[in-house]
Amino acid sequence: MSTTDTSLTATNPTSGNQWVLASNNKGKLAEFKRLFAEANLDVTIVPQGQLDIEDAIEDGLSFVENAIIKARHASRISGLPAIADDSGLCVPVLGNAPGIYSARYAGEHGNDSKNNAKLIADLQPIRAAKPDVPIKGMFVCVLAMVRHADDPLPIVAQGLWHGEILDTLHGDGGFGYDPLFWLPDLQASAASLSAADKNSISHRGQAIQQLLAQLPL
Repeated sequence: MSTTDTSLTATNPTSGNQWVLASNNKGKLAEFKRLFAEANLDVTIVPQGQLDIEDAIEDGLSFVENAIIKARHASRISGLPAIADDSGLCVPVLGNAPGIYSARYAGEHGNDSKNNAKLIADLQPIRAAKPDVPIKGMFVCVLAMVRHADDPLPIVAQGLWHGEILDTLHGDGGFGYDPLFWLPDLQASAASLSAADKNSISHRGQAIQQLLAQLPL
């Protein structure tokens, strides 16, 4: 899916009732398209790339700060309400790295291969010291929705998805760190799940459900 695709239209779109989705990440856009299509919102979700809105400068120190920064940026340029996602992988034994720097952990923004390789390498000494102890991790997603660029009361929702970090890639689906994120209860990686199964339990799916519960629909 590209950022020039048609709008992410909810089940019952209303002409003129539009929100901007503040993301140009193709993997996220594909997931949001499926999640919002299931939400029965009476609104049309427009990816910011379709409006020629470039990514915001993410200079916050937390997922919450960055999500709000991105939402305000998209709303200010478009003049529309906006929803933004800030998400990433936190590994406690690495001080919750890569955290908000997940997309550029290896230095190049959006290079999944290099990011995964760096995570594997950074965890090798820890695995060597305690080879029988699983390394825990969690995906974090924070969604922020602003009604206008200076909205003093953004709607904020958070989803957490707990798992373990593998030392080799597993599965061909998903994006980002999905091939390294192992779900012991399912005996599968996030990259091995179908899109529907992933959305039903993922950090992003959880955050969207929390966001929807707060909307005055």
